[in-house]
Amino acid sequence: MNRICNSVEPRVMDDNMLKQAVGEQGLQEEAGQLAKQEGILFKDVLSLQLDFQNILRIDSLWQFENLRKLQLDNNVIERIEGLDSLTHLVWLDLSFNHIETIEGLDTLVNLEDLSLFNNRISKIDSLDALVKLQVLSLGNNLIGNMMNIIYLRRFKGLRALSLSGNPMARAEDYKTFVCAYLPDLVYLDFRRIDDHVARLAEAKHQYSIDELKHRETLIQARLEEEQAQREELEHHKAAFVEHLNGSFLFDSMYAEDAEGSKLASLDGVGELLEAYKDRFVIICLNIFEYGLKEHAKWKAELDTFNECVQEAVQENQAQGRQRVATFEEQHWLCLSAIREESELTKVEMKIVEHSEAITELSSELTTLEMQLVEQLEETINLFERNIIDLVGLFTENVQSLMAQCRDLENHHHEKLLEISINTLEKIVKGELDEDLPDDVRVLFVDKDTIVNAVGASHDIHLLKIDNREDELVTRVSSWCTQLVDKIHRDEVTRNRKRVKEINQYIDHVQSDLDNLESSDFID
Repeated sequence: MNRICNSVEPRVMDDNMLKQAVGEQGLQEEAGQLAKQEGILFKDVLSLQLDFQNILRIDSLWQFENLRKLQLDNNVIERIEGLDSLTHLVWLDLSFNHIETIEGLDTLVNLEDLSLFNNRISKIDSLDALVKLQVLSLGNNLIGNMMNIIYLRRFKGLRALSLSGNPMARAEDYKTFVCAYLPDLVYLDFRRIDDHVARLAEAKHQYSIDELKHRETLIQARLEEEQAQREELEHHKAAFVEHLNGSFLFDSMYAEDAEGSKLASLDGVGELLEAYKDRFVIICLNIFEYGLKEHAKWKAELDTFNECVQEAVQENQAQGRQRVATFEEQHWLCLSAIREESELTKVEMKIVEHSEAITELSSELTTLEMQLVEQLEETINLFERNIIDLVGLFTENVQSLMAQCRDLENHHHEKLLEISINTLEKIVKGELDEDLPDDVRVLFVDKDTIVNAVGASHDIHLLKIDNREDELVTRVSSWCTQLVDKIHRDEVTRNRKRVKEINQYIDHVQSDLDNLESSDFID
């Protein structure tokens, strides 16, 4: 039974509630200092307590992007929602609410401790994303089926589980079942599992556990295989040659070719089609292997470029830091000398000299940045030429191989048309020894009909080849353009950031000098 008093009108979270909570809770903590400022920085809050607030719906928490601990117990919350942005959350308390379904936790990948104690939950599920889960409290709910325990086996880090107060916890076999199926559990219902109970549980359920482990092993192997296939496909896509390592393109040509499938039953077409497919697939495999090889070259070229850029930037930054460090020593010595100088004329002279030193530093740092810009511009232009040449050569060779596919299709078309015309002549002369299926025979009513049917099949095949070639060429061209554009944009961003840093530092040291002058020497 929930502890919250429901005589108060239920509330929905809003900014006022959150500001008040942050302010009240921060009186003894850092958050209190934030609350006293004109604008509360919710993104800096790490812990938030919102218990006993009669909250009906979770909302407005997207601003707490760095929150690690959230307390929402003893409210009237009916749904788990509004937590998507809290990806750094480690501890979440939703106990003593009106929640019926576990949901809305898919982004909380760092959650370690979750309490849903005393709600209305009847099934344990939808926790898959909580890969770091260690503590789970689900006591005083409506969970009746012991099979819910099987679901929790996927959480390898789970060490503490509370299920007391659920219908399933009244079962005679409850404790041994949980201990057997969750062998890594350390605490059950707030009590440590002793070794004797664990051994008894394992012995009692050994046969079922062995069967379950076997099924889990098979499932895991299948999942790993599917993952490997997905990763392999992504690699092929990155090289723009996915589904060219087999007969996929060839099969797709006939998937929508009803006429071609019918004509395959003609005498001699089967052998012709088989030879055509073999040669076609060989060309596709050549494109596939060539694409992977070229992709490796592109990656190596990009890696070399990035290393060169990083090395140039680091070297330039080291020179800048060295120059600033030298200046810093002079800066503080000069400020001290100015403070200690009693003669106004000498003070003014030292201020002018140090102001000139600041200007000189600004010029040197700016010159260093300009040199780096020129160096990187040359490196970027060289990379751009190289990658464009590599992609251009790849495109030309792929187009040449695709032309071979079209040549094979044209040759096949000619042979198929020849066989079809010969078949038509035999039908007209009554010399055909075999009976044709009805759907095939209707194609042979006259020469125009069969020529059109063979032509339609040919057009479909050529279209498939053309489309695959166009897709490949377009994608690789787009990738190259986007890569080069991003490199140029990144360099512009880096340069602007560096110029801003230089200006801010120069303004800072100049401000030191200006403040010294105004505060110490003006009556």
